[in-house]
Amino acid sequence: MGSERRELMKALGARLRGLRAEVGLTGAALAERAGVGQPTVSKVENGRMVPSADVLERLSDALGLDGATAREVRDLLVAVVAASETAKASSEVPDGATLDEAVRSARLVRSFQCVVLPAMLQSAEYARHVFDSAPHMTPEMVGRAVAARIERQGLLYEPGRESVFVLTEGVLRTWPGSPALMLAQLDRLLAVESLSTVRLGVVPWRRPVPVMPRHGFTLCDSRAMVVETFRGEQTVDDSAEVAAYEETFSRFEEAAVFGPEVRELLLQVMAEFRDLETSTTR
Repeated sequence: MGSERRELMKALGARLRGLRAEVGLTGAALAERAGVGQPTVSKVENGRMVPSADVLERLSDALGLDGATAREVRDLLVAVVAASETAKASSEVPDGATLDEAVRSARLVRSFQCVVLPAMLQSAEYARHVFDSAPHMTPEMVGRAVAARIERQGLLYEPGRESVFVLTEGVLRTWPGSPALMLAQLDRLLAVESLSTVRLGVVPWRRPVPVMPRHGFTLCDSRAMVVETFRGEQTVDDSAEVAAYEETFSRFEEAAVFGPEVRELLLQVMAEFRDLETSTTR
């Protein structure tokens, strides 16, 4: 973590802690008023967590801040985020490290994706396209990130672990590179689906989605949720937010097909990619 970012996080936390003391609230009382977890308040105030804009707004409302003070703390958050982007731009650490660590320490991994395949299921060439599209990635960084991602996938085969993946059918039809790449990728999905440690489900187009998906996410046990974005990763460990994502995952899981139905769907999509490959090579 960059020293500038660290100092700004401490400054934001200290300011919020001071404002809380001024109104005579405990950390637990502020958390209850704001509708966030008490650990979130503690981590923010101690400069160990960057709050989202929504969480900061909740805390500001719960503290009853006037307009000028609310703008002051928002400006501090903006400065923290700007420092984070600057640090990321100069970093030599490939994206994916946060998710890697969270997945490695989890016994139950649940991932819902609506555009890109879950990291644990990506072939090397598919993953290469994913990392190539991220900002500030050099060829060397892409190579290291792909190697780390493929190495991590060995966790799928470990006894005592369970992985549940739910995709929309659109994920299977959003393809980088070439039809041949996707044929190899879909063949990998068929192989992974047969593992006793893995459940793979797809919400087919013929079924309505239970809620409109805004982004994909990965739950690591019941303690953390990770979202991969174009500009890096965001981790949420607030218990209330994680529980809300668990409920959302369950709704998508209930709408998905598994087992023979998902294999039939994968084979159907593979046939369509073969037709596409034939038409594009004529």
